[in-house]
Amino acid sequence: MRLLLINTCGAEGVVALAEDALVLETELLPGRSSSEQLMPAVRRLMESRGWLVRELGAIAVVIGPGSFTGVRVGLSAAKGLCEAGGVGMVAMSRLALVAASAEHDDVAALLDAGRGEYFCGVYSAGIRESEELLRAEEVSARTDGRAAVTCERRVADGVGSGVNLVPEPGPAEMLAMALTRIESAEWSDVASVDANYLRRTDAEILVHGRGV
Repeated sequence: MRLLLINTCGAEGVVALAEDALVLETELLPGRSSSEQLMPAVRRLMESRGWLVRELGAIAVVIGPGSFTGVRVGLSAAKGLCEAGGVGMVAMSRLALVAASAEHDDVAALLDAGRGEYFCGVYSAGIRESEELLRAEEVSARTDGRAAVTCERRVADGVGSGVNLVPEPGPAEMLAMALTRIESAEWSDVASVDANYLRRTDAEILVHGRGV
């Protein structure tokens, strides 16, 4: 099975091609260039292998949490490609990918949400219990008794001891999760899958603040 992997939720984006259990090609999207570079990178990789979108077995995409722009760009591109090629989608949480790197059954994955807040995902034996936005003072209650992990140094430094720093999940980790989901027939509905922001936009906050 041929797969296209897309992640534009982190500090830098990544696009990769995989076949069966092997990642074949990878291209990084530095900094905040994902919106301009994503589709050209997909085109270059596909052309380098002579692949067509309709020949893909699946498109796996990380749908957040992360920056609004990065999350939106990656998901929109994946949806467009899936619809154009009639390809199935596997949407996955960045928090779930971070949690999967921990060698524990009961895991709390943390990411920086800015504004002194954190994205937190709690998983038991790989099953999501919750994903939410927490204030700094709320983190200890969620991580107590669990293995806490993050792929961001500023989170490990900010939260303090007890949070283990793990590598940023890459194409290999995305592929492993995608193949597990596909084997279990856990496909995402292309039309209805939504971005996993875990936070309201500034516009939404303003509207709700005004009581609109």
